[in-house]
Amino acid sequence: MSKPVKLLSFVVVSACVLLAINFGMRASFGFFVAPISNDFGYGREVFALSLALQNLCWGLFQPIAGAMADRFGTSKTIYIGSIAYALGLYITATADSYWGLHIGAGILVGMGVAGTGFGVILPALARMVSEEKRGLALGLGTAAGSFGQLLVIPVAQEFIAAYGWQITLLILAGGSLSMLLLARPFRNDGQQSEVVSQEHDQSLSEAVKEAGGHVHYWLLIAGFFVCGFQLAFITVHMPAYLSDNGFDAKVAVISLSLIGLFNIFGCLLFGSWSSKYSKKNLLGIIYLLRALAIAGFMLTPITTISVYLFSIVTGFLWLATVPPTSGLVAQMFGLRHMGTLYGIVFLNHQLGSFLGVWLGGYLYDTTGSYDNVWWAAAAIALVTAAIHIIIDERPVSRLRPAAV
Repeated sequence: MSKPVKLLSFVVVSACVLLAINFGMRASFGFFVAPISNDFGYGREVFALSLALQNLCWGLFQPIAGAMADRFGTSKTIYIGSIAYALGLYITATADSYWGLHIGAGILVGMGVAGTGFGVILPALARMVSEEKRGLALGLGTAAGSFGQLLVIPVAQEFIAAYGWQITLLILAGGSLSMLLLARPFRNDGQQSEVVSQEHDQSLSEAVKEAGGHVHYWLLIAGFFVCGFQLAFITVHMPAYLSDNGFDAKVAVISLSLIGLFNIFGCLLFGSWSSKYSKKNLLGIIYLLRALAIAGFMLTPITTISVYLFSIVTGFLWLATVPPTSGLVAQMFGLRHMGTLYGIVFLNHQLGSFLGVWLGGYLYDTTGSYDNVWWAAAAIALVTAAIHIIIDERPVSRLRPAAV
């Protein structure tokens, strides 16, 4: 194996491990809702607002993190993100008021996730692989996040039961610092790769203006908003929803673990397909199947089997949107400013996440039920499936001569 191939393989492995840590820890926050709310004597809306702020700050800082990675390099961005992640977890563990929860679990962890997550790592991978392998590489990176969810969620739940939520958060804070060690391979992330160098020397402001004036970019953004609403609502409120329906905490652990497990297969499959088939059509299929899955879950009696079946189907579709969505950004606008443009798309994903998390907590506290949010998630998924039919996924006119 040649040295460049070895280096590329090492970077891909580092990216996968980093994303597993990043996403695995974040996905465990749903299990902290009940114990933190009980200890502080708050309703669920308060810590739900902290996690909603986390999703919002993740989105707000994602374009900034993407621009930093595009301009100054991926490794430096990961360093900053890892420190913010660890500091946020530490402040949450030692908080004595809701302000500590909002600053720690909300603002700082959101910044940390932005600096070490998909919006920074996936563009780096996209720049380093050939176009025919790009979809698979993006799928591998996305699947790694799910693998982290599969590993971290059961451990976090057991640690909470054994040591309490404060100690568990401190352990996670230590784990987040390990991401510093994984940043080094990204010192040369392919920013000046041959593919990038062949593109027009476009400034950041020109790239943002071009994308902002492209209606199909906004349609893609609308779809990712819906994706964020659904995923964040389920991640945060599924454990409490199952508890309200009389299920043991272990059922929620298995449910979210099944989502993580089958998401691995979904990411790899849709990642591979996005290199072969229409990305917009794949996205339309994913959103349609999500709508049907949620409707079926709500219309049938809730049992352990129905929970696990829903988790399997949902897991298969969970982050399957990420490879075709990120791939569409690269396909439509090129690689040079992909971190920034995908960051803007992801910002709107997180605006949807904010709404899904907060609305879940708010409607539960006001109505005593999550049912309205479940049905809203199904309805908007159906609308999103229709939206993707009219997206034009061709490269912008600036890139079309080079694409022929």
